[in-house]
Amino acid sequence: MRARDKAAVSALRSTLAALDNAEAVPLADTAPRAGALEASPVGAGATEAARRELSERDVLHVVRAEADERLAAADHLTTPAHADRAARLRAEAAVLLRFLDGGTDEDALGT
Repeated sequence: MRARDKAAVSALRSTLAALDNAEAVPLADTAPRAGALEASPVGAGATEAARRELSERDVLHVVRAEADERLAAADHLTTPAHADRAARLRAEAAVLLRFLDGGTDEDALGT
């Protein structure tokens, strides 16, 4: 963000959101069940569902999927009118791929 790299900020924010979504427990596991009112949970956080903990492999899979999604979308934008959007998607994918390839140096982190 400090480097004002819009492609990196956009790619990282959306990937963090995708990781957050991947941690969500499937709805079927948290579906409300009928029961007595007095048996219902009470208090702060009582209705919060536990989140899954992603392994390193899961995280890498999500990041790879995000990069692949951007590259596929860029490939579909073939008209000259969409050249800027395609270039931005490819730049975002490059940021994510740099992290996957172990290029998490200070330049990539923006520090």
